[in-house]
Amino acid sequence: MGGINPAGRTSGHQAFRRTVLDALPADQQRQTLEGLAALMRLVEHSEKGWHDSQGQPVDDPAQSLRDQVLNHTLIRRNEDPRFLDPGMPSNRQASMQLAEPIRFTLRRRQLPENLPVDWQVRDIDAHEVEVSVPAGVLEVLLPDAQLPKVRAAAQLPSGFDPASLYRSVHHPRGLSLAVFGASDCLGASGLSWETLRQQLNPDHIAVYAGNSIGQLDDQGWGGLLKSLVSGQRATSKQMPLGYGQMPADFLNAYVLGSVGGTGAALGACASFLYNLRLGIDDIRAGRRRVVMVGTADAPITPEIIEGFRSMGALADDAGLKALDALELLTDSDYQRACRPFARNCGFTMAEASQFVLLMDDALALEVGADILGAVPDVFVNADGYKRSISAPGIGNYITLGKATALVRDMLGEKALKERSFLHAHGTSTPKNRTTESHVFDEIARANGINDWPVVAVKAFIGHSQGSAAGDQLASALGSFAHDLLPGIPTLDAVADDVYAERLRFSQTAQTFRADAAFINAKGFGGNNATGVVLSPAVTERLLTQRHGAAAVSAWKTRRETTREVAARYLAQADHGHYAPRYQFGEAVLEGPELDIHADRIHIPGYAQAVSLTSDNPFGRLDEESEE
Repeated sequence: MGGINPAGRTSGHQAFRRTVLDALPADQQRQTLEGLAALMRLVEHSEKGWHDSQGQPVDDPAQSLRDQVLNHTLIRRNEDPRFLDPGMPSNRQASMQLAEPIRFTLRRRQLPENLPVDWQVRDIDAHEVEVSVPAGVLEVLLPDAQLPKVRAAAQLPSGFDPASLYRSVHHPRGLSLAVFGASDCLGASGLSWETLRQQLNPDHIAVYAGNSIGQLDDQGWGGLLKSLVSGQRATSKQMPLGYGQMPADFLNAYVLGSVGGTGAALGACASFLYNLRLGIDDIRAGRRRVVMVGTADAPITPEIIEGFRSMGALADDAGLKALDALELLTDSDYQRACRPFARNCGFTMAEASQFVLLMDDALALEVGADILGAVPDVFVNADGYKRSISAPGIGNYITLGKATALVRDMLGEKALKERSFLHAHGTSTPKNRTTESHVFDEIARANGINDWPVVAVKAFIGHSQGSAAGDQLASALGSFAHDLLPGIPTLDAVADDVYAERLRFSQTAQTFRADAAFINAKGFGGNNATGVVLSPAVTERLLTQRHGAAAVSAWKTRRETTREVAARYLAQADHGHYAPRYQFGEAVLEGPELDIHADRIHIPGYAQAVSLTSDNPFGRLDEESEE
């Protein structure tokens, strides 16, 4: 796994550790804080130890920079300059009543192509003109600055800019996040991508990656759509780079060089799980052996936040003040903006990139992969008829019900009841706290579960839209590794309308050894999904049952080398040294370079050919005899 969110880097469980920091041993707290300080460019590391950007030694960054790291990760006051005073740049329509004619000068290229009929234009020189406008009404746009109504956001750790780590040129932020996340995933795997690729038919690799609403910042569709009204010029990159499947396209073209399967499934807040399901289905069907799955979302822009605010979906400043009867909001108030299953007023917008590398079990054993867990299935169901397209419905009862039935069938009733936990969608809206808790409570009742632990990591990292379930999956893998469940620190008290009879909520991190976790997502439009993720220990037992003890023992021997390579990568990453894999214009192939046969195509650089033989379940017609 690899990626980045407001809690930090995904690999090495750095982001997870940030959410359970106080429950960690002292050495792991120190490592986490040092790694975050390096990520945030507060310190650098060399052979001489830690030092600041001016080269001055920093003896104990975990202690000296602790407050700065804690205050500039997770949810906090939005640090984007556009959301600070004097406010977000905007325009206001106005009808100016001109009591008398006016004259002004303009550069010739600034003149409208279609001049108003009553304007008179006189040349001054080759570059400037004088414009005369008669008395009357003049329709104009006046520059303005609007104070943001929503100031809470879950941004990446301050100081971290993925675009600065590789040769990015006008890349939308979401695509820079995708390059970093996929590279982090490969580095943390401890496997050589080139070596792995040579062991496979090129068609046995796939990438399923996207996001929920495309790239809507100025480098993508956001800049394209407002270019005419803002007087800016559209660029040749804004249109193609705005597509929602572009994270997958970037990975194929610049990170993996894959010619295998590709695509993206968009399902609002459930998008990560939709893509995960595509990868699982491909592997189970035998179509692919390795699939990279992920999402990358960067929706913290004035326009997107205003859109969600107008729906009443966000925790805006007015709502936060009303919750706590405050006149002014402080930094600590913004850090408490997201309150899943408590009295709340809306979710907090976040950005994140999450990627996982899926393999079929035989290949994972063969190459000595370090197996972090297993995902046997993802269940998806719609809501049926609805009053409102954005309101929750009934589909989530089906997805979670199927997921619990699978765990009961695979691991037994005791494991389901006593060693599983829920990773709630937990957006922090009043509607979600009621509807999702009812789903959980009813499914618990149906399965005889009395004390089901509920985790809601959006309390820390906000809602990253299509990447939300990726954040949850990465956190669940952290729980398996550390036997800790993150608490819900903003849960002062469970709201009265939450169905909590059979659920367990906690403000603080809890020790818990789990066999399985349920990754739940409830997206706008009726996009419900629940994924099942199994712990490494349970996965190993399943592998032993399927492949035998000797095969698992041999895998563990091969895994040692993989872990050594991964440890070297993680040590460099913890010191702030990153080198995202970005191969622009390298090893580009054209059609004439291929060796094409009726049953196969050889591609230069690949050891194995692409087989053109397809399964045919439709039967065959005998050729008609020639008479």
